[in-house]
Amino acid sequence: MTNDDAPVGRLLSRREAVAILGATSAVWLVGGGILPRRANARPHGLSCIARPEQMEGPYFVDEKLNRTDIRSDPSNGRMKAGAPLALTMLVSRVAANECRPIPGAQVDLWQCDAGGIYSDVQDPQFNTVGQKYLRGFQTTDARGAVRFLTVYPGWYPGRTVHLHFKIRTDPKAQRGYDFTSQLYFDDALTDRVHASEPYVSRGKRDARNRDDEIFRRGGDQLMLDVTQSGGTYSASFAIGLQMP
Repeated sequence: MTNDDAPVGRLLSRREAVAILGATSAVWLVGGGILPRRANARPHGLSCIARPEQMEGPYFVDEKLNRTDIRSDPSNGRMKAGAPLALTMLVSRVAANECRPIPGAQVDLWQCDAGGIYSDVQDPQFNTVGQKYLRGFQTTDARGAVRFLTVYPGWYPGRTVHLHFKIRTDPKAQRGYDFTSQLYFDDALTDRVHASEPYVSRGKRDARNRDDEIFRRGGDQLMLDVTQSGGTYSASFAIGLQMP
């Protein structure tokens, strides 16, 4: 763990984030599908914030699945049901009071499905070994950006709704720099999303942000600012890494 609890710079407002990222969190409807829009703007004058690391949890699997759309299971092509969520992450290095984009970093994203179940793990409550839905990685471009298309996550006992991510600057090195944390959602938004299928059949969740011990250790700095267009949700998240 690194001491990343103290903010560096300032947190971007929604308007600033959209302007800097070139509205990357917006989505296109292409051929009946939903794809994240690529950025056209360079992040000049970016202000960023160092975020706290949080625990990896028991369900990380290094699947080496290089893909933007992580909703499907590669073994059978089936898509996980749920409200589409387009996520753009912008990864920078905090150095000399500046935020410098980090190109070529590997960013892994993984999460549970609408029923609260992770793929490719054996748990006392389920066994999904061999399935690989809602997992994947992307490599940051010259602007430090990666884009994922996933679904709004469900819940499981004891945890608030969240996503997991891991950033590795050199994933092939035994001692390369890595940063692992989680992303969270506003409870009121989650209540609205989970009031519809396929989430509503799961029943009422038993933990909100304030109830989650992990969230209480810096989760307020890991909140996603989510917007909605039709039935699709989108979010941008800028993170500054304090690397050695």
